[in-house]
Amino acid sequence: MSQLFYIHPDNPQPRLINQAVDVLRKGGVIIYPTDSGYALGCMLEDKKAMACICHIRQLGSNYNFTLMCRDLSELSSYAYVDNITYRLIKKNTPGNYTFILKATKEVPRRLMNDKRKTIGLRVPSNPIALALLAALNEPMISTTLMLPGNDFTESDPQEISDHLSKRVDLVIHGGFLGQQPTTVVDLTESTPEVVREGAGDPKLFR
Repeated sequence: MSQLFYIHPDNPQPRLINQAVDVLRKGGVIIYPTDSGYALGCMLEDKKAMACICHIRQLGSNYNFTLMCRDLSELSSYAYVDNITYRLIKKNTPGNYTFILKATKEVPRRLMNDKRKTIGLRVPSNPIALALLAALNEPMISTTLMLPGNDFTESDPQEISDHLSKRVDLVIHGGFLGQQPTTVVDLTESTPEVVREGAGDPKLFR
């Protein structure tokens, strides 16, 4: 049975944030709020926890996870970002965007797109997510909590806890959230390409 933490959506309690980070560092899988709905998360190097997430969502081996970063300096450690791209990302983060970029050697090969050697990264604006990443002091593997057969992100933390309490180690209750995933923008070429329209305004990249 997982734990359920009620964390204030605007002023996250440091004690509970630190306890959530302890769960992650011990190999746990957590469900936590982001600016585009609830997500599943685990440590970057934790293959077992990542496999658990794949099982919950029934994801194939070629699924492209996202790295959640606390700020742009962390993001630039895991992706190649030139000055123009950096300014574009800075203008739109934190926010509801996932950026596809060329991965650096800091990214485990199993997380890269096999052919393109890319990785999806984002800096969320949700205060709980940011507090988790700041306390963790490193990126977190993440994927939207969209259960098999559903078309929308899970948004009700109590329902999430009821359905998944036996399959994850922690559910963070951060309020009822929206159901749109992020807008995905490919920044690997000179011209940005909106791959998926979601919660973020795609017009900013066209």
